[in-house]
Amino acid sequence: MNFYAIRAIYLFEMSRTFRTLLQSIVSPVISTSLYFVVFGAAIGSRISEINGISYGAFIVPGLIMLSLLTQSISNASFGIYFPKFVGTIYEILSAPVSYLEIVIAYVGAAASKSILLGLIILATASLFVPLHIEHPAWMVLFLVLTAVTFSLFGFIIGIWAGNFEQLQLVPLLIVTPLTFLGGSFYSIDMLPPFWQKVTLFNPVVYLVSGFRWSFFGFSDVNVAVSLGMTLVFLTICLTTVWWIFRTGWRIKA
Repeated sequence: MNFYAIRAIYLFEMSRTFRTLLQSIVSPVISTSLYFVVFGAAIGSRISEINGISYGAFIVPGLIMLSLLTQSISNASFGIYFPKFVGTIYEILSAPVSYLEIVIAYVGAAASKSILLGLIILATASLFVPLHIEHPAWMVLFLVLTAVTFSLFGFIIGIWAGNFEQLQLVPLLIVTPLTFLGGSFYSIDMLPPFWQKVTLFNPVVYLVSGFRWSFFGFSDVNVAVSLGMTLVFLTICLTTVWWIFRTGWRIKA
């Protein structure tokens, strides 16, 4: 494996983050802080506690997950789409770099950015409410698995997208609504029985639930099921990326 090639692509992608610090880091942190203030103040005044946890602390995992999903997809999709847009993808494909190395570099950089952002948001949230993470190792595991999985998903979107509008289509119209409806700001136990069952068809529920369990020790869905669903989606994304490079589908479009 050509580690020098992986390192070169990885560092180039990471350097883009620090060149656009306001857009890549500061803006998502401010947006999440505003969510926290608005939801914490407006709804927290009506809901004091959920399962013994203050509402302000309860929504922290959901807010982190919201940023993690959207930023992982955005970072990875733009990272691979832009070389297609400007034509430099041909230089990468003609270089002595395997498809595996390309995926590791781009997805690794996107996941690293998202994890860094998630940790910054976690530190910011601790300024608003006292936080205690019951299972820090599991928290890191869910953080890394989610970032890698949705970075792979974003990589797929970047290859599929034919223009910048399509690049934003899935995150804005599908992922963000699913995250809001996936128990980020409430427990699904608060819903009527029928809607509780409907909500279980939302894959984001399992991500948020597992991540919340790592913080507080309770979840809407069994943590083993949450971990299993995350691994299933990771496997689907890996299989799709393998198929794309095996067939060459849209990679040179």
